Amino acid sequence: MGSAHDNALSGEIFDEYTLLNVDELSRLCAVERTFIIELVEEGVLEVIEISPEWRFSGRALRRARTASRLQRDLQINLPGVALALELLDELEHLRRALGSAHS
Repeated sequence: MGSAHDNALSGEIFDEYTLLNVDELSRLCAVERTFIIELVEEGVLEVIEISPEWRFSGRALRRARTASRLQRDLQINLPGVALALELLDELEHLRRALGSAHS
């Protein structure tokens, strides 16, 4: 029988200040590199640094994973993914505004 240590989860914590390149982002999202490039071209992901290579904030990891799930699970095309993420961002913004108004 394994110890409690054997059953522990391991992982990395990414905040908005973490910088990831295209290959790291695609690996962490379990998607092809071309999918990340398509997300940038569609305006879903914002490139933070361009040289010497594209860099993305840690926030891009969450957006790319969400985009991947939307496309895979709901079979939404990239323009639809971009719209869905924009609406989710707006919903989050409104919830924060309502939360601070009630404080």
